[in-house]
Amino acid sequence: MADMRAFREAVTAWAAGGPGEPARELAARLPVRTAVLLEGLSDAAAVDALTERRGLDLEGAGVCVLPMGGAMSVGRFARLLGPSPGLGLRLTGLCDVGERRFYARALDGATAGAERRQRFFVCAADLEDELTRALGVARVEELVRAEGDLRALQTFLRQPAQQGRTAQQQLRRFFGTKKGRKIHYGRVLVEALEPDRVPAPLDDLFDDLLTSI
Repeated sequence: MADMRAFREAVTAWAAGGPGEPARELAARLPVRTAVLLEGLSDAAAVDALTERRGLDLEGAGVCVLPMGGAMSVGRFARLLGPSPGLGLRLTGLCDVGERRFYARALDGATAGAERRQRFFVCAADLEDELTRALGVARVEELVRAEGDLRALQTFLRQPAQQGRTAQQQLRRFFGTKKGRKIHYGRVLVEALEPDRVPAPLDDLFDDLLTSI
């Protein structure tokens, strides 16, 4: 939806120090009710892929999936989007276990005194790790081969730094070795999941979102 993309862009510009009026006007016009705060574009690709697989219209329901460009930005986005003086949106999100404290501090601070504490969901290591465990290493390697990246993976695995790591750890690191690869595989891995094998943090996020639709 073009309007929701415009809202995401307006919020990102606002968080970077730009004016807040464009985001406020779009939030009121759409209207936007919930913001899903994600660390980056690979998480957004996975959420978008699962949204499509489940036949949901999150944007039509006023849900904005918002990659922030890093977990360290969550406090700034939560202040702008949460209760007064922010836009008054319901906040949720998905983060890596190492970033849990940033999310907890930001979302609790943004909703101090509000009736409902904002919920967020935590991945063990990161979302790619969760997806790799759900699919299994052999299946992920099949997908890498199907995507034409097998040779690149084999070259990567020969690096001394990869010796002694588990196959799952190696795959997780491989996805981050080339710009755009994590984003691409965020969608590929989700599309390959069996419906009953969606990792718990991602599945719980969607269950939480469905309460707002």
